[in-house]
Amino acid sequence: MIIFHISGVFFGRFMSFLTIRQIQWSFVCTRRRIIIMHMADALLSPAVAGTMYVASAVAGAYSIHEIKKDEDFKKKIPTMGVMGAFVFATQMVNFTIPGTGSSGHLCGGVLLSSILGPYAGFLSMIGVLLIQCLFFADGGILALGANCFNMAFYGCFIGSIIWQLIMRNGMSKRKITISSISGSIISLLLGAFSVTVETLLSDITQLSFKAFVGAMLPIHLVIGLVEGLISAAVLCFVYEARPDILWNPWDSDNKEKINKISYGKFIAVMSAIFLIIGGGISLAASQNPDGLEWSILRLTGDTKTLGHEDKIHDSASQIQDKTSFLPDYSFKDNDTWKGTTVSGIVGGIVTVAVICGAGYLIRFSQKKRKSDDDEQD
Repeated sequence: MIIFHISGVFFGRFMSFLTIRQIQWSFVCTRRRIIIMHMADALLSPAVAGTMYVASAVAGAYSIHEIKKDEDFKKKIPTMGVMGAFVFATQMVNFTIPGTGSSGHLCGGVLLSSILGPYAGFLSMIGVLLIQCLFFADGGILALGANCFNMAFYGCFIGSIIWQLIMRNGMSKRKITISSISGSIISLLLGAFSVTVETLLSDITQLSFKAFVGAMLPIHLVIGLVEGLISAAVLCFVYEARPDILWNPWDSDNKEKINKISYGKFIAVMSAIFLIIGGGISLAASQNPDGLEWSILRLTGDTKTLGHEDKIHDSASQIQDKTSFLPDYSFKDNDTWKGTTVSGIVGGIVTVAVICGAGYLIRFSQKKRKSDDDEQD
């Protein structure tokens, strides 16, 4: 019963938090398009897409290298899985930005790095984006490297730097809120600017660089503010329930604070929350275009004829058509709300399995490396 009580308290605060800030929700009972700030393949040339793959792969490899040095990494793996699933679910819930005709959603990098640290957080975000791309056709395969960099790298690494600076002399709800808001705004602005640079380098001539920047940055400033407030609400909940889970390498006293629930109950609570969000609350998502699509529509009036079309892009599209069993978070041959609900639940469970599976593989490699080092000694 305590699990349902804590879940209810969290949802009460979460939903009242959104209501206070007049975020509008559009409830629908038929299939709706879930719009998320992921770049499509057409916005990138093969050269730029390949470069961004390399950049994200280097960051990912470095993260794995650093994680293997963490003796407590094994304890983080269940948290990586359940929080990754939470981010997956919340990314399905777009909120309307009043007075703009646009919408936004939680990116999640700042949230994950504040709990897991930059390295585990970044790898968890890669898992989320990979699942969305392959299984739900959300974001192009060619654009996956760019999406990992724009949405995960800045949030996890820049966000973690801000978190460390603010939490250096101790943790409090006020500091958590300041860190979440500033980290979210800065990381989203950097991500939005990177999108404009990537399209410029890809020679998307329909988008004037100056005009595109002028459209992208203001709307993502607002989206970043809302993400920061939502992230702060979640992190303050964690701070109250399990303060030792929050990442802060300098605040050893934080680990001595009283935990109100056990670790197992925390995982159960967060699991229940991501299932409810993905399977139910996702039906309430705004129908308005997200910040990226809204910006493109303002400048061109169309997104379907924009960008590159060649054999490489066609091949990537064909591969994605085969791997995505719930494209656009719906059944291929059924346009009802059931597809969205199934997508939210299945996607969350798959996210837990993939991230935890990858985590335990890294852990196995970590143990093997340590064993080999011991034998050499």
